[in-house]
Amino acid sequence: MASVKHFQVTFDCVEPERVARFWCEVLGYVVPPPPEGFATWDAYNQALPPEDRDAWFACVDPSGAGPRLYFQRVPEGRTVKNRLHLDVRVATGLVGEERLARLEAEGARLTALGATRVQLLPADDENESCLAMQDVEGNEFCLD
Repeated sequence: MASVKHFQVTFDCVEPERVARFWCEVLGYVVPPPPEGFATWDAYNQALPPEDRDAWFACVDPSGAGPRLYFQRVPEGRTVKNRLHLDVRVATGLVGEERLARLEAEGARLTALGATRVQLLPADDENESCLAMQDVEGNEFCLD
């Protein structure tokens, strides 16, 4: 039997640190310590050639259970719908009004951080309600 592989989730973005810090707040992730020999990430960044500065940023699950998130700078902004998105599980096991209240509360918290509410997808015969949103650069995700 094959072992479970570790993986990271990579985001293409225009402002890696800004998007990474948003996702730290969403998921309770943290910024890892800077590379050895540097007191801060800013000091590390300033040591790079100008064309490499602010090219990437990362955040990690402090418990070590979740994947590392890596944010890399690309020259273009997002132009089409994501082919992959994250479902942030904030209302697992809840149904009806209790679920909607939890989704709305978390949606309001994330909107205050710069997210955009897209649409509430109501429960149907197969799925519970979820809230479609976009992060600070327009990448789609769902509160589930």
